[in-house]
Order: sequence, then structure tokens, then C-alpha cells
Amino acid sequence: MTLAILHLDEHLVAIDKPAGLLVHRTQLAAGEGEAALQLVRDQLGRPVWPAHRLDRGTSGVLLFALSAAVASALGSMFEQAQMHKRYVALVRGWPGADEGVVDHPLARDPELPSAGQPMLQAQTRWRVLRRIEWPFASDARFASTRVALLEAEPLQGRRHQIRRHLKHIAHPILGDATHGKGPLNRAVAAQLGLQRLWLHAQSLSLTHPVTGMPLQLHAPLGGHWPTPG
Repeated sequence: MTLAILHLDEHLVAIDKPAGLLVHRTQLAAGEGEAALQLVRDQLGRPVWPAHRLDRGTSGVLLFALSAAVASALGSMFEQAQMHKRYVALVRGWPGADEGVVDHPLARDPELPSAGQPMLQAQTRWRVLRRIEWPFASDARFASTRVALLEAEPLQGRRHQIRRHLKHIAHPILGDATHGKGPLNRAVAAQLGLQRLWLHAQSLSLTHPVTGMPLQLHAPLGGHWPTPG
């Protein structure tokens, strides 16, 4: 697999990660033959260090450093929320407003019970890009299926922040096996002929950690995505 390079200089490389590709190999997915880190390393012919993570199912902008020092600097920038990230998500239902902010603390580890964990401040801005009504049923109570295309901007970088926040406001992301609705996910996958998490890291804006210049990274939506209204 050859990955699309969005930006390359002597310090950084950004790629457009496909949905379903791991950022790096893990024990939990020991049988996977490919991961973005190894593919980028082999494509460039030099070591690379991941600056942040995307969930396996999420597509879009993924940034790597080309030295350990730059990786450390980028890691600090991500931890201090000195990045401006925008995502696009396809979600269940039509929000009642055109935009809003989810202000809801999140437990540090989403894979453990929340009770007893530190609750971390978390806010996500969102706005509706398009409301869509598909002419098929995913629920016996309704003849059609309503979904919305949203832009989401996490103000922090909590794990699964957008997925958890959109579930919190009753608009889970389509294809989200953990936080979404199984019957809806299966109906959408059958109709579209594509099973994936409908979340895309569309843009990442930051100050270059070495040059100090503004850096704008953008990964366009694939052709299988609905176009914004």
C-alpha cells in the first residue's frame, strides 16, 4: 500500500490515513500485516515517530515526526492542545440546532468503568453541514433513515472524545461499534456497500515546531462521503 503524502519537509511528514489502517502494530492486533508507521517508514526509507494517534477506523490527517526531538515537541503541543483539529462525522438523526458545544467531562480511559477514574475536562464544538434522509428503514418505526453530516472540533484530545461526546448528545457516529447502534450500523453498511467508522480527520493546523511557521494540513473527504450542503 502506498499512502498519500499531504506534507513533507526535513522535520515532518503528514499522510492521509485510510480507514481501517492501524497507526502502529499492537499486541491486540498482532495478526495485522500493515500499519501506518511501518508503511510511512518504508515509503520514505527512514525512521519516523508518530506525533499523535487516530483510531483505526478513522481516516484523514496523520502526522509523523522525522526525529525523536521533533516527536517530543509535537507530543507536548498535542498534550497542551496547541493544535486546531477539525473532523467530519456522519451521525444518527438530525440535531435540533445547527451548531452547539458538548461540555461533558470524560473518564481518562473509555475502556474501563467511569466510576473511580479521574474525570477530565472536555469540550467539543460541532455544526451541521448537511441533513440527509435516506429512503430505507433502519428501524421498524420509521420508513426512512435520517442522518446528519457534522463538523466536529475537539478542544482537547481525550481518547475517543468526539465519539463519546456525540453519543452523549444522542447522535452517535455511524459505524461506531462501541458507541453507536448495531441495527443502524448494519443497515447503513448494507445500503452503502461499505462498513467503516464514519469519522474523518479533515484538517490539522499548528505552528511548525522547528520553523515557527503556520502549517495547515488538509485531507479531503473521499468520494464515498456525502457532500456538505
